[in-house]
Amino acid sequence: MAWTILFVAGLMEIGWAIGLKYTEGFTKLVPSVLTLLSMLGSIVLLGLALKTLPIGTAYAVWTGIGAVGTAALGIILFGEPATALRLSSIGLIVAGIIGLKLVT
Repeated sequence: MAWTILFVAGLMEIGWAIGLKYTEGFTKLVPSVLTLLSMLGSIVLLGLALKTLPIGTAYAVWTGIGAVGTAALGIILFGEPATALRLSSIGLIVAGIIGLKLVT
């Protein structure tokens, strides 16, 4: 169950990272509120997952999910370049997340 909670926390991290782009410096009310709620939810769920999982593993997986998801959505939503080096680097992060999951 802790891994599921951690995964959802990582998804919420993606939500707030992408949400920051839409807040326009926290000048837009609805995106700002949704982003802040996503931040809070992500931290709370990370805290719950840490009751069971080692902090080093959980934090690395949490930030990895956020980094991979945010990079992918940056490519999809904002037209950021999808170069071979960028995609390979994202793949390395995914491999690290899988590796940490397998050894925990």
